[in-house]
Amino acid sequence: MEIMDIFAEFGALEPKDPASEQAQQLVAKLQAFITDHYYTCTNQILAGLGQMYAAGGEFTQNIDEAGGKGTASFVKQAIDIYCHQG
Repeated sequence: MEIMDIFAEFGALEPKDPASEQAQQLVAKLQAFITDHYYTCTNQILAGLGQMYAAGGEFTQNIDEAGGKGTASFVKQAIDIYCHQG
């Protein structure tokens, strides 16, 4: 599995609520993938990544390419909810 595969999964959920259980499980999967393959991805780091994903430019283009238009924004919303729970 590649990170873009996870974004494609988000794209399949995109019409749904970013607070849905499925979306939140994908955020946890994304965080675990980053931790397993790159570096320890804390909630603070994850929230920063979410901001970058939806800020435009290459991140947004690549994520939207993997999951469809609007996926990067949807991922950011799901990450925001995930990181601010509890």
